[in-house]
Amino acid sequence: MIDTKALINDFDRVSELLCIKKVSEDTLKALKDLAIAYKSSKQELESLQAFQNKTSKLFGEYKREGRDINELKASLDSNKAQMAEVESKLKAIETELENLAYTIPNLPDSATPMGEDESDNIELKKVLEPRIFDFIPKEHWELGVDNGWIDFESGVKLAKSRFSVLRGMGAKLNRALINFMLDYNERQGFESVVTPVIANARTLFGTGQLPKFENDMFKVDSHFDEEGSEHDLYLISTSEITLTNLYQDSIIPSENLPIMLTSHTPCFRKEAGSAGRDTRGMIRQHQFDKVELVAITHPSQSESMQEKMLKTASGILSELGLPHRFMQLCGGDLGFSASNTIDIEVWLPGQNCYREISSISNTRDFQARRAKIRYKENGKNALVHTLNGSSLAVGRTLIAIMENYQRADGSIEIPKVLEKYL
Repeated sequence: MIDTKALINDFDRVSELLCIKKVSEDTLKALKDLAIAYKSSKQELESLQAFQNKTSKLFGEYKREGRDINELKASLDSNKAQMAEVESKLKAIETELENLAYTIPNLPDSATPMGEDESDNIELKKVLEPRIFDFIPKEHWELGVDNGWIDFESGVKLAKSRFSVLRGMGAKLNRALINFMLDYNERQGFESVVTPVIANARTLFGTGQLPKFENDMFKVDSHFDEEGSEHDLYLISTSEITLTNLYQDSIIPSENLPIMLTSHTPCFRKEAGSAGRDTRGMIRQHQFDKVELVAITHPSQSESMQEKMLKTASGILSELGLPHRFMQLCGGDLGFSASNTIDIEVWLPGQNCYREISSISNTRDFQARRAKIRYKENGKNALVHTLNGSSLAVGRTLIAIMENYQRADGSIEIPKVLEKYL
C-alpha cells in the first residue's frame, strides 16, 4: 500500500509516477481527499477524547467542593454522543480509504526507467554465449513428446488445457532441478522453508494479490472459524505470498535482519487475460513448480539484497550452462507491488529468443505496510523492505535444458551438475 502521507505532501510527484502504471489522477485525488478527511476526523476524535478524559477527572473535585455535578454529566454525555458520531464517521472513511488504497500499485523507484511497456525495457547484460547449432533446433514441446518426457494430452484429460504430465526422465529432471536450486540457494545463505500452498485472503492482501488480482487466483474454499466468521481460501500463485507473510503483524529486532528465505511449491494461476498466448507447450501453465527467494531487510539493505538475489538466480543458470540476460523493467511494465524489477531471461534456441525465467523485485515498504511488518531500532518501529524473486521457474528451466542441450538425433544431454541428483 502506498504511503498516503506522500500522496498528501507531494501529490504531483506521486501522480506523475503512478501515471506510468496507468493510475488516473482522478483516482489519486479521490484517495488524497479520503486521506485528508481521515486525518481530520481522527484529530477531531482525539480532541473529543482528550476533553472526555480531562472532564471526567473533575468529578472528584466537584464532590469535594460540594458543587453540582449535573452540568458536568450533561457536558460529558453530549461529548460522548459527539464521539460516537465521529467514531462512526471515521470508520466509514477508513473503510473507503483502505478499499481504494488497496487497488493502487506501488511507486516506481528512482532506478526504474520511464517507459510504457516491455518494448521500453533495457538490457543490462548478457551471461554466457548461446550455442551455435549445426542443425535446426527443435522447440521443447516437440522434444518433450519425442523423448517421452511430457504428456500434454493426459494433462488435458485429467484437468483441462494448460496442464501437462511429466514422465520418466522429464519427471526425474524436474525433481533434480528443485533439489539443485534449493541446495544452491542454501549455500548462498537462504533458509529453506516449506509453507502451505493454500492461503487465506488476509495473507493475499499482504503481498498485493488481493483485491486486484482475485480473478487470476484459484479460489478453493470458504470456511468458518470458531467465532463463526467466514474466510476465503486460495491456491497460491507464488510462495512469495506465504514466505513474506510469515512475518505478518510482526516487529523484528533490527539485528535479526536481513531474513533470507527460499522455498519450493507448486503454484497455480488462472492466467486470466493471457488467452491466445503461449498455448503450445509448457511456457504458460495453470500449475507449475517454482523455487522462490524472499528477503526481509532493513531499508538500507534492500538494494544490495536485490543484487544478491540476482546473482543467486543467475548463478543457478550459469552452473546449468544456460545463456541468459538481465532486463531492467520500465515503469509501465512493473508488476503491481514492485518498485523496481530486473527480469532474467533465458535463451531458448528452439524459439530463437530470450524468455523470462525470473523476476527479482524490490517492493520497498509497499508490502510491509499492507502486511504490517516492522523492525525495531533504537527503540523505534519502522517498516521493513521486502524483496522476492524466482530462483527459478522449474518448468521453464526444464524447457531451457531441453532446447539448449538437444542433439541432432533429437535426444537430450543431461547437464553434468544435475547427474548426482538423478
